[in-house]
Amino acid sequence: MSLRRLSACTLTFAALAFVPATWAEAAASGASGVHRDVRAWLMRIHEAAGRQNFQGTFVVSSPGNVASARMAHFCEGSNQYERIESLDGQKRNVYRFNDTVHTVWPANGVAVVEQRALTSSFPALLQSGNDGVSDWYEVERRGEERVAGHAADVLLVKPKDGYRYGYRLWSDKASGLLLRADVLDKRGEVLETSAFSEITIGVRPKPESVLQPMKHLDRYRVLHPVLTPTELEAEGWTMRQLAPGFRLVSCVSRHIDRPGTDAAVVDNDRRVLQAIYADGMTYVSVFIEPYRENRHARPMATVSGATQTLSVRHGDWWVTLVGDVPASTLRFFATALERKN
Repeated sequence: MSLRRLSACTLTFAALAFVPATWAEAAASGASGVHRDVRAWLMRIHEAAGRQNFQGTFVVSSPGNVASARMAHFCEGSNQYERIESLDGQKRNVYRFNDTVHTVWPANGVAVVEQRALTSSFPALLQSGNDGVSDWYEVERRGEERVAGHAADVLLVKPKDGYRYGYRLWSDKASGLLLRADVLDKRGEVLETSAFSEITIGVRPKPESVLQPMKHLDRYRVLHPVLTPTELEAEGWTMRQLAPGFRLVSCVSRHIDRPGTDAAVVDNDRRVLQAIYADGMTYVSVFIEPYRENRHARPMATVSGATQTLSVRHGDWWVTLVGDVPASTLRFFATALERKN
């Protein structure tokens, strides 16, 4: 399992605090064994990280792969702080202050500084509140279990069609914090598990343990990915149709601002267009870049745990689709994408 995947999973758990809606009615009731509104359960999970300070060891596992990280998350008022240290493979540290994220590779002397809206958080609930997640999933409470020493509600989130995966979630009974998540295929078999092996909830916040490393990058080569909002149509593309339940939530043009270069000059050959589609629980990202024969040898499809990746040539362009969805969903998007000119 790659470090990129581990970091994405750990930031996913931490990013739950970035949805500001309230959860009241469902939380106020014990209502054990009763079907609750899927959105109410998921909003409780979303909000829990915004009210809790916690630290622990986080493990992501799938058949044949295991990766772990030490993680700390602090809240002070409306501010969120995150520190993640990989424990396997190449050393990598991630520091987050609100939507500013620093990823540091000490051995390589490289740091990437970027602004992330954290739109890839799980569940991928949209702030407008009209994402329609209940139209595509249903939730059942499946009793209580213990995770990392904490009593947790067990929730089964079932998809209503084959365009998406199911989930089994363990939510801390006292706080609502997500302690474990299994991604399930259509047979109910586990594709990937993300869980805390040990966690302490209610620790004293230490924001300086995050802010200080972010201020000391003098000995690193610092890269700044630049994201410019745009639209598919403005870039000469269209998506003829969307997989049921998915809708466009973001479209940006990405390029790397390298030290010593003129920030006003954009190398179009290194520019990547990214469109993100969500169904209320998960995302599909579509990356479009110029085709380069030395890099893009042949179409390919890969899978890592729950994450499917599909790369195909589209005329003079190379398209890569990534998502925690079945492979058929990525093929649907790939077929629907068209070049207008």
